[in-house]
Amino acid sequence: MAAATLTTGLLTAGTATAEQSGTTAPCRISVGSVTAGGDHRMQTFSATAPVTKVTDKIVAKDVYPDGQTRLSAAVRYGPGEGSELHTGQVVLGSVLYDFSYRTPVGGGTVSQKRLTRVGPGWQNYRSLDRSTVGAKSVEWSLTNDGAELERRTVKTENGRVYRHMDGWASNFRGVKGMALISQTSTYDTFLMTHSTGRLYTARLPRVSGHIIQPVVKPIRMSTWGVFETLVAAPCGQGTIVLGIDRDTGNGCLYSVGHANGLSTVIKGLGKAPGTFKDPVYFSWTKYSDPLLFGE
Repeated sequence: MAAATLTTGLLTAGTATAEQSGTTAPCRISVGSVTAGGDHRMQTFSATAPVTKVTDKIVAKDVYPDGQTRLSAAVRYGPGEGSELHTGQVVLGSVLYDFSYRTPVGGGTVSQKRLTRVGPGWQNYRSLDRSTVGAKSVEWSLTNDGAELERRTVKTENGRVYRHMDGWASNFRGVKGMALISQTSTYDTFLMTHSTGRLYTARLPRVSGHIIQPVVKPIRMSTWGVFETLVAAPCGQGTIVLGIDRDTGNGCLYSVGHANGLSTVIKGLGKAPGTFKDPVYFSWTKYSDPLLFGE
């Protein structure tokens, strides 16, 4: 993650609106969290300046046991069979699970909840996310010490889900927060904050040899180290990003243009209303949402 001496790009703050391509409606980001009581919460923000909170609701109560959730990948959801299906991956204690459940459309009483044990050993990881492009899914997880960012290919055969750890990238020490911002059939890109204060993109091949050669670029050279958690959502050819300072419970919203190193345009939209003190955060993603295209 070492970077050469580079000129810091400007962060533009003030009055701004992140707009979807071809429309004047501001983009939105739905920030998910797991509460201390194991509930699934959704906070939706409109990417205006000042930032507008659109919704703040409990989608489903008692999804997990109280105080057990350590990590969560993005939760995908959408309507079907007169209800709404939610699916994802979660780490409870040291064990990884696949989960699914249904609620009425918009949230409510949980039904058909399934929690399928995958395996132990996840006390050694500090991040988890899944990227699905078409019928192919890969999962990315960062070890606690940042020594390895691991890739697992996910396959379903005869109704059973199989994972194969088939690649890893080294030397991500110092990474604090990371969020998926771009997906293609050949690579995924993460936005990462670093303990030095820098902001990076890391492009990672979805299919390659065991030793992954990432393409890492600095986006900003300072001020981003306060954010231990990042949540992202697509916005045209860019990304809406919420940075969460876990020490203060504050969240700041940014419109990040199509990533291009230090030339990347970033607009600070301001502090997101409310506080962010739930134990675990993730991205809510509709099955119908477009792929992320932030790089």
